[in-house]
Amino acid sequence: MTPRQPHRLALGHGANSDPAQLASGTDEERTRSNVTTSLSAVPTVSTTPGPTPAPDLGPARALSCRECGATQPLGPFYACSECFGPLEVSYDFGTVTQASIEAGPRNIWRYQSLLPVPSTVREVANLEPGCTPLVRADNLARALGMRALWVKDDSANPTHSFKDRVVAVALAAARELGFTTLACPSTGNLANAVAAAAARAGIRSVVLVPADLEQQKIVTTAVYGGTLVAVEGTYDDVNRVASELAGEHEDWAFVNVNVRPYYAEGSKTLGYEVAEALGWRLPEQVVIPVASGSQLTKVDKAFGELGDLGLVEPTPYRIFGAQASGCSPVSAAFKAGHDVVRPVRPSTIAKSLAIGNPADGPYVLDTTRRTGGAVEDVSDEEVVEGIRLLARTEGIFAETAGGVTVATLRKLLESGQIDPDAETVVFNTGEGLKTLDAVAPHVGPAATIPASADAFGATALG
Repeated sequence: MTPRQPHRLALGHGANSDPAQLASGTDEERTRSNVTTSLSAVPTVSTTPGPTPAPDLGPARALSCRECGATQPLGPFYACSECFGPLEVSYDFGTVTQASIEAGPRNIWRYQSLLPVPSTVREVANLEPGCTPLVRADNLARALGMRALWVKDDSANPTHSFKDRVVAVALAAARELGFTTLACPSTGNLANAVAAAAARAGIRSVVLVPADLEQQKIVTTAVYGGTLVAVEGTYDDVNRVASELAGEHEDWAFVNVNVRPYYAEGSKTLGYEVAEALGWRLPEQVVIPVASGSQLTKVDKAFGELGDLGLVEPTPYRIFGAQASGCSPVSAAFKAGHDVVRPVRPSTIAKSLAIGNPADGPYVLDTTRRTGGAVEDVSDEEVVEGIRLLARTEGIFAETAGGVTVATLRKLLESGQIDPDAETVVFNTGEGLKTLDAVAPHVGPAATIPASADAFGATALG
């Protein structure tokens, strides 16, 4: 295998990519430039003598580098001060029981004792996402020749995607860290979630999106009344603009940039909920869409934490990643046996997954290989068929990312990489009403008739 690519600090570790790798200049120049930007993209720290109180972020105790293991105090940081690698939250959980979780509210705050959020999080206005359905998909299982299949349907969240989870955690941490504005670059779903969460919290939002984003996602962001700016170019261009703005506005929390370590932890709640809904046990296989790759790695982290805490039996599981062929850098690296994820320019109808330079790509490779899984990709035509298959078998209308996941499941079955007899969970991360353009040319009325029963009879549709 080729050596692991060095992790360069970039505000593009933001929503889902590393624009530093696409910018001009040498690697060293780009790294230095982005380090400078990052250090100025956080709230000003007072130099007045005296101890600074630690933020109230529940069981979170430090930020740890995912590359070199160095730790630093909790704060609005996302890059290691030693090697510039990405940071994640480390914890001291204490005692957590199934009963204490089950006694909590029917939203992600039932897992408050496992998340980096303030002790008062339930008392502050928020969207209260989570506890979405785990649907037993017997019809889809029969269509695919599987024994036991479930769909984790996160379209039931307040803004109809899993992004409500990560934004809720990011918002809680951001307010504790002193930020006053919630911001993000986004491919759509995150834009919806940030605008809505900020509206509920009574604070300002600033959202940047590609100008060619699906109209449904633009409308469902603008309606919340925040600042929405369409940027000409790809998502990576949008992310680069966000990088520059983050360096200029110290009180703006770019949820997937300067509070990214906390934001990413919100995806763990998907793993917690799946295990709890299955009666406190782990599934044997999961298929998860890959944009930045963070969701997949955090579901894995959640399963590990549950096992370490004795909340589930730590049984083996396999994790599979799903990408669209028009933006499949992680799948390509997996198939080639590489540890390096080479950036690509996206061209796919699955715009919520159109991240050409995924920040967590190397960690997706690590996770899928360690668990005995794989990363696969499917064409746009297969994506549409995946959406239609899930809709007609289970009554779940998924956005394009869900179509990617279902189509990838089918492809993995056909290639023998997934065991049809093993209990499997697939993740639908968004609502199909957000991506109508993808399926509109392929569905419609069976017939158009005059207003009479005789006309209906003449169609032979009865």
